[in-house]
Amino acid sequence: MAGAETNAEALALQALVWTLGEESRARRLLDLTGLDPAELRARAGEAMLLAATLSFLESYEPDLVACAAALDISPEQLVAARATLERS
Repeated sequence: MAGAETNAEALALQALVWTLGEESRARRLLDLTGLDPAELRARAGEAMLLAATLSFLESYEPDLVACAAALDISPEQLVAARATLERS
């Protein structure tokens, strides 16, 4: 299971970087999570924050699809990563 968690964390970190790459999307994430940029940086490696980022992407399918395309993976892989992170 540790391998699946590591892979899920890596995908989620990549998705977080992608999410923060556009100012309006980054602002939406911060607004929805209630985090400020410093707190986001400090907690970026936490499984629950990573799962919340993937859930954020899932809540708006165009972002989920665009992120998956940018990472050269399927949207289903991001969804599966979220589920893995939520179990850890």
